[in-house]
Amino acid sequence: MSTGLHLTTEEFDRMVECGAFDHLQRKIELIRGEIREMNPAGPLHDGLIAYINSWSARVTVPEVTLVTSQTGLSLPEQLSKPEPDVMWLNAGRYLKRHPTGVDVQLAVEVSHSSLKSDLVEKSELYAEAGIREYWIVDANSSCIHVFRQPQGSEYTDRSIAKPGEFLSPVVCSEAKLDVADLFTSE
Repeated sequence: MSTGLHLTTEEFDRMVECGAFDHLQRKIELIRGEIREMNPAGPLHDGLIAYINSWSARVTVPEVTLVTSQTGLSLPEQLSKPEPDVMWLNAGRYLKRHPTGVDVQLAVEVSHSSLKSDLVEKSELYAEAGIREYWIVDANSSCIHVFRQPQGSEYTDRSIAKPGEFLSPVVCSEAKLDVADLFTSE
């Protein structure tokens, strides 16, 4: 009988440092101890990430918030190293470690083909890590699933922002994301 090999975040980090994945022509992340392949991004996915990044850079204060895109997040208790599409982090330099859940002000996943996983698995993962706010930009339904107030493995405050509405992160209530504009293609 054989079983799958589950890795800790430290083991995964050592493999990355040793170049174990350098030959791969695809993106991976560690979720609950398993190495997972991420779907290749298409133009819609990339365009939504670019919009959220640009908007985030305009509305945040660099001394308070560092905006990153598709960078590592270390969740050792969950045996996970996801790479959210966009993160708002507590300001600082993360040169010696990846940020952890306590560093995250807002995590954003853009979902085109991964909605079920983002709604269930990632929301549980991020809630367990204490990430205070999590958005899923749903490319297929042109809406944003908003998760706030983590408690255990779930968020107690869930809502959906639709075109015609404006969405503000809890950490920066003066920042207004125009949901309709996000999904408008030019």
